[in-house]
Amino acid sequence: MATDALRSLWAEPRPTGASDRGLWDWVLVAGLAGWSVVEVVLLQDLAPLPLLLLAVLAVLGPLLWRRTHPLVAVAVCFGTLTIVDLVRILTGTQGVLLNSVAAVLILAYALFRWGSGREAVSGLGIILGWLAITCVADSMSLWETLTGYAVFLSAAALGAAVRYRAKVRLRDIDQAKAREREQLARELHDTVAHHVSGIAIQAQAGRAVAASHPERAVEALTVIEDAATRTLTELRAVVGVLRATQDTEFAPQPGVVEVEQLATDDQTRPCVEVRLSGELDDLSPAVGAAIYRLAQESITNARRHARHATQVTVAVTGDADQVRLTIDDDGSVAGGRAAAGYGLVGMRERASLLGGTFHAGPAAERGWRVEAVLPRTGTSQ
Repeated sequence: MATDALRSLWAEPRPTGASDRGLWDWVLVAGLAGWSVVEVVLLQDLAPLPLLLLAVLAVLGPLLWRRTHPLVAVAVCFGTLTIVDLVRILTGTQGVLLNSVAAVLILAYALFRWGSGREAVSGLGIILGWLAITCVADSMSLWETLTGYAVFLSAAALGAAVRYRAKVRLRDIDQAKAREREQLARELHDTVAHHVSGIAIQAQAGRAVAASHPERAVEALTVIEDAATRTLTELRAVVGVLRATQDTEFAPQPGVVEVEQLATDDQTRPCVEVRLSGELDDLSPAVGAAIYRLAQESITNARRHARHATQVTVAVTGDADQVRLTIDDDGSVAGGRAAAGYGLVGMRERASLLGGTFHAGPAAERGWRVEAVLPRTGTSQ
């Protein structure tokens, strides 16, 4: 078991999302440089200035590359500090290094936050080797030595914990997107089945009247052609969305008309009011089902997370090209509605897959607003 764990650690890839140098990195370096200058001016019993300068540069420079090249940063920093300590030991130099050198803890954290498994293990060996030498150079007691090791291991453990939490969050987001894709695929499946059934009925009708009324047979062929084109579009959407082949229940899905059923009377808090307006006929069934699901999820989120909400207003407006859905509530936005969590991720994924847009955030005056705009056909224009 331990061997498997070590092998898994060694094979761990570098996490994604590591950003390059930014403003705050330069602010950090500038702050540490200023701290070092103040220490040189105020403190006594310091090591010679050339060694202090070399140690400070060894710490400050690699900080700028700690996310993109964590092992290189650790190797340069702790390798240089090891040379400084060896010089102090071999020459018998008195005095200590600056307290600002403690910023090397940031590199220990970054190594386990942003490095691969191989980089983390290799870098940890470099850090522990430097610690052994610096304890000798500063004549540390056993207690001070153990404390030093504990501090650096704690920084590494913190980096690993943050890395694991970020990894779990990314996995949960991917799972939320996958669930939304599967549900959308079920709804698209029902759409394709509806179109195919219509094609079959028209084909039977055309065959029945082909001999006696050829013109009606031509009309049936026209309807079949249109339905087949729409079916092909929906089928391509199914192929593009469906990612899993687990046992799935393909049942009829609700549409825009069913959104009205989400309304409640004045006895329920928050009260849900639904308004339908504009051109809502002949929508793609996938779009109709998406409007219903987005409204349903938004109402559920409002009931769970909108503090002191008394009213939720659902408005669906259709025009010649698109359908707009807005859900407003009058609850408090304290806490940023972060608890809505991965439900928002799923709603955004659903709207994106149908070629639409999605936004959720505080309303201009009060409460929370969810807004989605979908093309009538459910495909990107």
